[in-house]
Amino acid sequence: MWQLHCFPLCPFSRKVRLALAEKGIQFELQRENPWEGTDAFYALNPAGRTPVLREPDKRITLIDSQAICEYLEETVDKSPLILGTAAGRAEIRRLVALFDEQFFDEVTHPMLNERMKKRLVLRSPPDSKTLREAMRLAHEHLDYIDWLIDNRRWLAGAQMSLADFAAAAQISVADYLGGIDWSGHEEAHAWYRVMKSRPSFRPLLNEKMEGIPVPAGYADPNS
Repeated sequence: MWQLHCFPLCPFSRKVRLALAEKGIQFELQRENPWEGTDAFYALNPAGRTPVLREPDKRITLIDSQAICEYLEETVDKSPLILGTAAGRAEIRRLVALFDEQFFDEVTHPMLNERMKKRLVLRSPPDSKTLREAMRLAHEHLDYIDWLIDNRRWLAGAQMSLADFAAAAQISVADYLGGIDWSGHEEAHAWYRVMKSRPSFRPLLNEKMEGIPVPAGYADPNS
């Protein structure tokens, strides 16, 4: 069976978990705390980053969330997530990169550093200026999602795709950390409620990070 080495609030781990669940692939979770950096995990991934997907019996080790998702697309026919024409697939990959890179750098990573790492590891208070800037940039990203949903059924086009799951994975972590304000973003909020209602999303929403309280409405698909 596949083993997914991951961290509960790693958005890239969440993206892979969603892809695995959507494709009906059975897997076991292996918890990896990024601040521990065990020798065993560095042996799997010298970069020390989650996620890592392994199939020990077949001696397969996959590193990097996008590489993992591409592998799943090439090897599992069920529920394709990078689909459509060549241009459509390019658009999916563009949006995945946007959320994996820009949204993470501007919103998710600062939130993780200020509201998780400083609290659990460094035992220091968060920087309010950094948090305010991350929330301001989150509004800009939600504005773009509003525009996409105004012009398309799903983020990348007429069908749900990996772009939707990549975006929802990032947003779910920021939301857990109190970094998402849906005010003025009705289209984006409606889209996210649909994503939250999917069976693949339920395990993520039910999972709690020790030491960090779950905000009201986080796990409610209707909120």
